[in-house]
Formats: sequence, structure tokens, C-alpha cells
Amino acid sequence: MAVAAALTALVAVLGMVAVLGSYGRRRTPTTSDFLVASRGVTPTWNASAISSEYISAAAFLGTAGMVLAYGADVLWLPIGAAAGYVLLQAFVTAPLRRSGAYTISDFAEWRLGSRAVRHIVSVCVCFIGWFYLLPQFQGAGVTLRVLTGAPVWVGWAVVVAVVLAIVLSGGMRSITVVQGVQYWVKLVAVAVPAVALLSLWHLDGGDDPTADRLPAFDRATTVRVQAEVAVRVVTSDTVVTVRGELDGRHYDGADVPLPAGRHILGEGSTLVFRAGTPVPHAERLPLQDGHTWAMPFGRSEGHPLFATYSALLGVLLGTMGLPHILMRFYTDRCGRAARRTAAVVPVLLSLFYVFPAVYGALGRLYTPELLMTGDTDATILMLPQRLAPGAAGALLTALVAAGAFAAFISTSCGIVVAIAGTFSQCLWRGGVAAFRVGALLALAVPLTLVTRIGPLGAASLVTLALTVSACSLCPLLVLGIWWRRLTPAGAGAGLVVGGGLAVAAGVAWILGGPWSGWTAAVLAQPAMVIVPIGVAVTIIVSLLTRRHIPRRADRAIARLHLPEEILVR
Repeated sequence: MAVAAALTALVAVLGMVAVLGSYGRRRTPTTSDFLVASRGVTPTWNASAISSEYISAAAFLGTAGMVLAYGADVLWLPIGAAAGYVLLQAFVTAPLRRSGAYTISDFAEWRLGSRAVRHIVSVCVCFIGWFYLLPQFQGAGVTLRVLTGAPVWVGWAVVVAVVLAIVLSGGMRSITVVQGVQYWVKLVAVAVPAVALLSLWHLDGGDDPTADRLPAFDRATTVRVQAEVAVRVVTSDTVVTVRGELDGRHYDGADVPLPAGRHILGEGSTLVFRAGTPVPHAERLPLQDGHTWAMPFGRSEGHPLFATYSALLGVLLGTMGLPHILMRFYTDRCGRAARRTAAVVPVLLSLFYVFPAVYGALGRLYTPELLMTGDTDATILMLPQRLAPGAAGALLTALVAAGAFAAFISTSCGIVVAIAGTFSQCLWRGGVAAFRVGALLALAVPLTLVTRIGPLGAASLVTLALTVSACSLCPLLVLGIWWRRLTPAGAGAGLVVGGGLAVAAGVAWILGGPWSGWTAAVLAQPAMVIVPIGVAVTIIVSLLTRRHIPRRADRAIARLHLPEEILVR
């Protein structure tokens, strides 16, 4: 029943996307339609579309999974996301809109008069977009696998097909309509099941997820291991029935005692745990009792204070430089409308982010085996059937599945438009045909990497994208808008150093390792180290090359800060 409901929800979402996307094809598409929807989007509708783009796989699936695994330490991430829009509103939106540029690459060349800087910005935009697309593919694969048992590549194929159909047919005009509606679909999809599950939790006796004990199976539980995983067992009296490989040996339904320590669970193995057994934890996840889980900085391992503040800085500043978000402000009618758009977005995001934390807390009680398999992104997908087996749970699962796929499709569309716009405006100087080729290339690169990202969750992958943005495009935008003495050499050096170090750290974290100690902490959350380096390099090199300040710097700064009505006159 749950499988049929999930597939019905997917078909419904795809049907909605097809109908809404057709709005963008009611007129002959032009380059302006594809890139900025002819600058005709209202602030409320644009704020809904921006919020929808930001509520990606990381927000819809990853936040709940991160709360389940790490507790209060990760609640700073949605706070940083909302706060980033406050800074965006104060320092970037209206001036950027007045520049008249279509993309961030256009802005860089217009402000600094340098084709070289434009190309460097374009490379940064591509890396940010590719990092951001990875969790969308991963989330789609996890969703279909958990709900239907389909191979993960089916989820990737669905997202690619739908995104190409929308983007290639109508560009920004088409996806604006889709995304504006999808925000409210996602809000309903996350809020209604959360309220229902909270009611069922209360009726079930309201067990406390913050109790001073480790998570345990409340009933006999069968766990199927999808991929090989190393786990830690904390008690020596753990006995499990194993069918498959455990620590390199094959068992066929035998009862096996597990001594405390490290164990390897083979791919495809099935383990049956008795009621009351403490949950073995995946090696990469922290062991926390309820009290530690509920307290910020409660963990003593992994340099949690540095990791939290560095992640917060990366999300806060990274939000200010996200290419697919910034392109949205070019679609506003004027600078004042851009400010109104940015003011509404934190309200909409705050409304959404109330609910993923609820799923994370309930997951600690009802889906603790995800801490063992490491598949924490599945928390929100599995909870409805756990608390409400039968038709009611199937309906709630269908609603959650609809919201999840709305999240993947909405965010992926925005990212592909940003990358394709950069390709078409920077590399080919072409029109609609170049935009469509760029869209194909935007999806090709992450598809080649998604099979190698291993156990990293969606939220961790999005944090990497935000970190690259914080270390590269954010300093360029803030200094380019507010500092007259920025030079092409300074901007280029800052982008290469800041963006290059952030990309290197991200690639090392995804493909390298295993890491430990300070190396692991810095590679996972490098913003606190790299952002100051990138800003310092930009300023120092600009001061050393002050003779090369663009001649039109004063005119550019005046245009960025004068009221748009004066500029029009």
C-alpha cells in the first residue's frame, strides 16, 4: 500500500510540474525569459520561488537526518540559512539588481572590466552548482529506494528527465511558476505529517527522546544493510540473528554474540535485534545519550565548537553567494522589490524549518536503526509507517514523498538555470541554444560523481556547496558592491585562493579519508579557516595593485547605490 501511495504521489508531482511548467511556454521564449523571466516576477511570488529553491534535499531530508544523528548541534544550520537572507537583503540584493547584469559573471565583468575575473567566477559558479546538485540526486535515489525498493539510479533518472523537460522548454519563466507553487506543496507535505505524528507519539505514551540513555530498539527489529558499514557496539551482551556477512564471516540465520567494539556489516546482510538492545552506531556517527544529544556542544569528540561555528559561518555567508538564489533577484522589477523579496524569504524559511527537527526527534525513538546503517536521510520517509501502519501511514508517506520530489526538482531546476546561464553568457556568448547545451553539461558532471560520494548525508553535501560560495563569491560581491578600491587582480586572487581551497577541501572530504582529528574537522567545515584567508588575499592584492583600479569604478559604485528611479531617468 505504501509503495502504491508513494508512486501515486510521484506521478501527481510530475503532473503538477508539467501543468505549471507549461505556463512558461505560452509565449515564444527569448534569452531574457530563459535567464530572468523578463524581470517581471512579483516579490511575494519570487520569495516563494526562492524559498522553494533553498528547501532542497538537504532541508527536506537532510535536516531531519542530521538532527537524528547529531542533535542540537545542527539546529544552527537552518538558523544560519535564514540569517543569511537578512545579510543578503542588507548588503547585496538591491545594488546587485541595479547593476543590470544577468548573472554573477556578468556582474564581475561589469564591475571590474576583466574577462579573466569573469571566467574565474564562472568556474566558481559551476563548482558550487555541481556540489549542490549531488545531494539532489542522492536524495531522489534514497527516496525511491526506501519507498519502492527501486535501484538508486532510477531516482537520478527521474530528476534529470524532469529538470531537463522544464528548463529546456521555458527557462526561468517556466521554473518560477513551478517553484512558487512547490514551496507551499513542500510546507504542507512536511507540516501535516509532523502534526499527525506528534499526535500519535503523544497517544503512544510520549517517550522522551532526551532521556539519559542511548537509543535502543523498543521492539524486535529486523534491519537490512544496504551497503557495507562499520559499526560500534557499546555493550558486551548484545546478541543478534544474522543472515549474511558479519566481520568477514557468512551466517545463515544464526544467533551471534557481538562483543563491544567495532564490527563490519556486509552489504545485503539482514540482522534481527531483540527488544531493548542498544542500537549499534555507524562508525562515523557520534554515540550520544539523550541528554548529550539535546545539548549544544555536548559531544567531546571531533572539535564540536569549531565545527559548529565554522558550519554556521559557511551557511551564513554562503547563502549570500549562491548563484541560483542571486539570479532570482534579477527577476524582480526593481531594487525595492528585490529588498521586499529578501525580507519575505526568512519568514517562509523559518516557517518550514520548525518541522524537520520534529522528525529528527521522533526518529530517535521510532527509527533508531538508521543510526546503525547511517542512512539517516530516510528518517522522514520511514516515520509515517512506523507510527501509523496501514492506510493512514501510507497516505502520510505519499504526502512526504510528494514534498521530497518537489524539493529535488525545484532546487535542481534553479541550479541548472544558474549554470546554464553562466555557460551561455560567458563561454559562448550565445542565446537560447547555448543555454540548452549548458543545461545538459550542468547535469552531466554531478552524475559522474554521485556514485562515489559514499555515506555523506544531503545536509553535509549542501554545506560543502555553501562553503565554496562563502569562500569565493560572497567576498567578491560584498567588496565589489561596497569597496571602490577592489581591483581585478585582487578579485581574481581572492577567488582562486578562497574558492580553490574550498573546492580542494570538499573533494578531499568526499573522495579521500578516512580523516580524523583536526584534519577531519577542517576538511568537513573549512569556512572559518578559508574565508579570512580569501578576504585577506583579495584586500592585500587590491592594495598592492591600486594603480589598476578600474577607471569606471566611481560610476559603477554610484550606479549600485543610487535609487533605481534616478538611474532610469
